Amino acid sequence: MQVDLHSSWWIREVEIPTRLVLAPMAGVSVQAFRRQGRRYGAGLVCSEMVSCAGLHHGNEKTLGYLRIASDERPLAVQIFGSEPEVMAEAARMVEDAGADLVDVNFGCPVKKVTKTGAGATLLEDPARACAVVAAVAKAVDVPVTVKMRRGIENGSRSCLELGPRLVEAGAASLTLHPRSARQMYTGEADHALTAELVSLVDVPVIASGDVTSRPRAQAILATTGAAAVMVGRAAQGNPWALREIVDGDSDEPSREEVVAELVLFIRETARELGERRATGFLKKFYGWYLSRGRFPRPFKQELVQLESLDEVEQRLFAAAPGAVEALEHLEAELPSGEDDVILDLPISIYGGG
Repeated sequence: MQVDLHSSWWIREVEIPTRLVLAPMAGVSVQAFRRQGRRYGAGLVCSEMVSCAGLHHGNEKTLGYLRIASDERPLAVQIFGSEPEVMAEAARMVEDAGADLVDVNFGCPVKKVTKTGAGATLLEDPARACAVVAAVAKAVDVPVTVKMRRGIENGSRSCLELGPRLVEAGAASLTLHPRSARQMYTGEADHALTAELVSLVDVPVIASGDVTSRPRAQAILATTGAAAVMVGRAAQGNPWALREIVDGDSDEPSREEVVAELVLFIRETARELGERRATGFLKKFYGWYLSRGRFPRPFKQELVQLESLDEVEQRLFAAAPGAVEALEHLEAELPSGEDDVILDLPISIYGGG
């Protein structure tokens, strides 16, 4: 059975216009990435995870201020932590800033997060996990969602025990990445587990993991009964993957299209993070955009070694002169930015789940 990926669905009162969700990814999901995702078909986009402890103490090193623009909504802001009261405080700040959803991270497998009792650790502490969700849901009026893995250990089924309890505690939607925390990103996502979770809860479930193509997305939706699929790594430097999944448009972008999107991403990221921070932050994106046979490998290495973003732009335009006109069209379609809401929350510097 083919699922209409353009059909809308709901997380309580929030309407999501397509069945594709852009994953929250640490060190990736800045506003430029989210806005691009919406342009290419993502119905819901997510911030990278934000430390509730950092908000509470005011001492988290920031990568910049998170902005909410009209063209990226609906938007979920993801928070992580293990203390219900502090998580509730963070959720109120997120809601006051104008986010459409508050997402709670119970999936991050990175040690810097799990050693604090947050992230995937909470999959093995159901009482505390439920207390966190209950506190957050009580603190805000917007829907609360939860992103989780299957459990800590390989073969774990903790998510099936915890999922229904989180819904009882106030979760309006669940996202399952059916790998264990120990697996990190190795092996395959076990979406038979996703189907089991769907059968156990009466809220929308988003299927995350190994969503790399339209046929794969259709198969996961058809076999699990999930409301939507979440795409993460496949979209890094490759928004055309989102277009292929939603529209079935498998045409490879031209060199001019690739350069135009990358330069727009560079400019938008510099606007958000500032030139100095953006210069280092963007280096990993060059390889993502320019790989897949689009440009020779030495070209990426050349860009990484350039000292300023202006030099990077000049070198990109020299490689694809027609990108100048393509970029003008892209920028003309963007909102002015005057309606952006400044969300004064530090973006986490930790790894993602």
